[in-house]
Amino acid sequence: MNWEILAAVGQLAAVLVGVPSLIYLAIQIREQTKERRQAAVNALTVQWGDLVKALHDSAEFSAIYLRGVQSFSGLDAVSKLRFSAFNNRFFKNFEAMYFSHRDGTLSPSLWGEIERTMSDMIAYPGIRQWWETRKHWHSEEFGRVVEEIIAKGNEPTAYATYNLDAIPKI
Repeated sequence: MNWEILAAVGQLAAVLVGVPSLIYLAIQIREQTKERRQAAVNALTVQWGDLVKALHDSAEFSAIYLRGVQSFSGLDAVSKLRFSAFNNRFFKNFEAMYFSHRDGTLSPSLWGEIERTMSDMIAYPGIRQWWETRKHWHSEEFGRVVEEIIAKGNEPTAYATYNLDAIPKI
């Protein structure tokens, strides 16, 4: 055996060992990516649940919210503050979900669900009034997403069956 044959055998052995190692590495990276995406979606889901908890835990805040979606400008100062703080968290959550979608972490079907929810909320005049006072607190890119939804001019229907004129002042 000469040195050329030994070198060729060595290269062949390196390929035979290296290719499966690369395949294994690719599989591991794919699995870690799936796990990372799922963890991100889980974190966003927990944040969302914590956020909407304010609506079902407090009849007082629910009344403020339902009055606020009709008219932010019609709320008293304390109610405006509470409504604004809630919506800031709500829209920051939407913004995080948008960037997770843009970066490929959140699937298109999940983003579609979120975008439909945003469209339902943004259709209300009180939300639009609030947005005008706080849109500068959000990234320009996300602001364009919200403005595109506003431009569609959807009718407010999310609370259409709630008899919003009968909301008690608590």
